[in-house]
Amino acid sequence: MVDLVVIALIAAGLGAIVWAADKKHHKYGALLPSAIAVIAAALTWIITVSAGLSYNPGWTWVPWIASLVAAVLFSTLASLLLSRNRSNYDTAQLTAILKR
Repeated sequence: MVDLVVIALIAAGLGAIVWAADKKHHKYGALLPSAIAVIAAALTWIITVSAGLSYNPGWTWVPWIASLVAAVLFSTLASLLLSRNRSNYDTAQLTAILKR
């Protein structure tokens, strides 16, 4: 269980790094990529441990690496999609307001 807590903390940090690296991070909340990273890492860890990969000799690293890769991947995808969609939505709304 300590493994899951440590992975969640590392995933939250990775999500914060993804948020800071995004140039359009002002379009969405600062905790959103971290929350998505923690959820993705926890689910990946639970799935890999349930599959028995944590207790096989030579495979104990799989839940750790897979969880952290999933955290970075999902938080990056969410950040890119949210910033692009939010920018398009904000531009459309501002254009509609200015046309009045």
